[in-house]
Amino acid sequence: MKIVYIMPELVSSGGADRVITEKANYFADYFNYDIYIITTYQKNRPFFYPLSSKVIHIDLNIDFPSQYKYRFIIRTLVYIKLCSIYKYKLRDILQQIKPDYTITTINRDIDILHKINDGSIKVAEAHVAKEFSRNLHQLEAKGKLYKIIAYFLKRRVWLSIKKYDKLVVLTNEDAKKWERIKTAIVIPNALPFYPDKTSNCSEKKIISVGRIAEQKGYDLLVRCWKIVIQKHPDWEINVFGEGELKDSLEYEINLLRINESFHLLPPTSEIVNKYINSSFYVMSSRFEGFGMVLIEAMACGIPCISFDCPSGPSEIITNNKDGILVENGNIEHLANAICFLIENEDIRKKMGVQARKNVLRYKKENIMTQWKLFFELNK
Repeated sequence: MKIVYIMPELVSSGGADRVITEKANYFADYFNYDIYIITTYQKNRPFFYPLSSKVIHIDLNIDFPSQYKYRFIIRTLVYIKLCSIYKYKLRDILQQIKPDYTITTINRDIDILHKINDGSIKVAEAHVAKEFSRNLHQLEAKGKLYKIIAYFLKRRVWLSIKKYDKLVVLTNEDAKKWERIKTAIVIPNALPFYPDKTSNCSEKKIISVGRIAEQKGYDLLVRCWKIVIQKHPDWEINVFGEGELKDSLEYEINLLRINESFHLLPPTSEIVNKYINSSFYVMSSRFEGFGMVLIEAMACGIPCISFDCPSGPSEIITNNKDGILVENGNIEHLANAICFLIENEDIRKKMGVQARKNVLRYKKENIMTQWKLFFELNK
């Protein structure tokens, strides 16, 4: 079985990079599939997550970031030229490999891949909720004209996905949203670890992990924490991540004078220990594709509080059993939920024990078997 994944690059600590790397490694090491990862512009940068020696990496070396050196009109022409080069390079590589499956994570190749005649089954694999694909919601927020432009760009993506042989999504909630465009197959993300040691949920520490970007809603969490810290000044929250909004978030933390208890920390390879040394997890995302950090935290024996955002948290967290779901975007309710777990140690400990049990349904062996069946039944 030959399988090709197409990614822009593999240099960040982001969820999609991690998930694709772990799947590629597992398929190569345990199923003995021939796995290829084609990146657009890795440029000799190291992989954030190590690739198995059995996985073949090919970089097309197309410098899409170079377009941003130019003003709009020239930049558009440069982008068109780069897309043309990308299309022909990708086509040539795929025709040489002749894979059984070629998988896109719905990036710039979404308009191109399904047109390449290499004999492979083309799969679109969605890592965010349908309405937030390609981050076009940010364009919509700029005003009426931009909303119209965003609609047509979204429609273009949807029409492209309709032409793919298969669509795989992470949640049942998201699958329902795709029904009018494409029948989706649901395969959730796999649990990356299940440590022997777990949290005792007694430290006065809360944890959150993720890219510091609009999607993750850390601006909402900062405002929420201002409410929490007035009641519980002896607690702290640690956010592990980097991103384009880090400077503005640090400014807001200092402005609200919560910098002594709200800590922005870089991504770490010791994240399991950070979960274990925390009492519970908080996710303030505006939207998700799944919520990988939730199952990671639960595996370490800590309950999770999350906005009930699309899509993922409501399928991972059993409300008031192994965590708490809060109305999406409601800062006051989020603060109340955090204070509730702070004030009720016995409840958060019971939730932590239940979380560790409930998350076993995402064991790597279970999820990878679903992928194996998918590949072998659809060939």
